[in-house]
Formats: sequence, C-alpha cells, structure tokens
Amino acid sequence: MKENNLVIFASGGGTNAENIANYFKDHQSIHVAKILTNKKDAFVHQRAKKLGIPSNTFTKAAFKKQSFLDILEGIDYVILAGFLWLIPNYLIQAYSNKIINIHPALLPKFGGKGMYGEYVHQAVIKAREKDSGITIHLVNEAYDQGKVLFQAKCEVNPEDTPDTLAYKVHELEYQYFPRVIEDYIQKQG
Repeated sequence: MKENNLVIFASGGGTNAENIANYFKDHQSIHVAKILTNKKDAFVHQRAKKLGIPSNTFTKAAFKKQSFLDILEGIDYVILAGFLWLIPNYLIQAYSNKIINIHPALLPKFGGKGMYGEYVHQAVIKAREKDSGITIHLVNEAYDQGKVLFQAKCEVNPEDTPDTLAYKVHELEYQYFPRVIEDYIQKQG
C-alpha cells in the first residue's frame, strides 16, 4: 500500500490539525509529515510539538515563490485546516486535485475572500439561514470554489450566536474532516 504524506497548513490554534494528526497517528498508509503555518506565534506549533510532528513558519514572500515547493519535498497531499491565504497558482498546479480545504459554511453561500471564522458565522446568522455546516472541497485558483467533496449540516436556531454556531460547526469539522481526507486519498489509489 502506497504511503501518503500529508502537510497541514494552519494559521491559528490548530485544533483541526491536531484532530487530523491524531486520526492518522497509527494509519497504515496516511501520515502527517509536517505542519506549516504563516504565523510565528500560532498555537499550532505547541500542538505539533506535543504530537511529535515537525512544524515551521513561512513568510508571504517565501510562499509566493515557486522555490517554496522545496519545503514540500516528499509531500503527497496538502491539507488546509484554518489556513487563510489564497494558494498560489504554482502550488495548485504542482498539487492538482491534492489540496483539500475545509470551510465553515455550506458553499457556495458565505465563501470567498474575508469569509472565515466568526465572519462566516455572523453572516449566516444575519441572513437568518436555517442551516449552516461545513464544506470540504478541493482547492482551485479562486477562494472556496473548488470541487465539493463533502458537506454536513447543522441547524441554526434563532437564539444562536456566532460562538454557539461556531461550536456546532467545529463539532462537524472534528467528526468528518479526517474521514473525508482518508476516503478521498484512498480512492485516488
């Protein structure tokens, strides 16, 4: 069975990164090889250390250069877990159909530049949506417009706040994101 090495890109606390790493800890063919972040002080570094996974910080200037691919030597799939920068075209081409993102809403609604974290939840509540949830999708050149792999819903109640809705959405992320990654990679052969 082919070994598939993952890199997780995260910009913040890294709860999804930790959940994914734990899910694949003893997996026979999928392995989290490293965690990368664009923030030197991101808490994901502490999580990575605790998990025994190497983590590094990179700059926007480095990320925009094709030489960034050197950092990804030996990596088969890129997983975006709360990573907020647009992925450069060279990286999308190098990892065509191998970059997976999670978005905290039911795309195509509430996606695009600036729609992340609590901004998404505020917009969902303001629009009086009955449902929200998660979308796991492949990454292409436009924010949140890649092929949808999976969606899961949760109910939005009239008394929900951005925090209570975020909690429901996080629960869906933890439950489904690692399994959808696993399923997608295994189907690729």
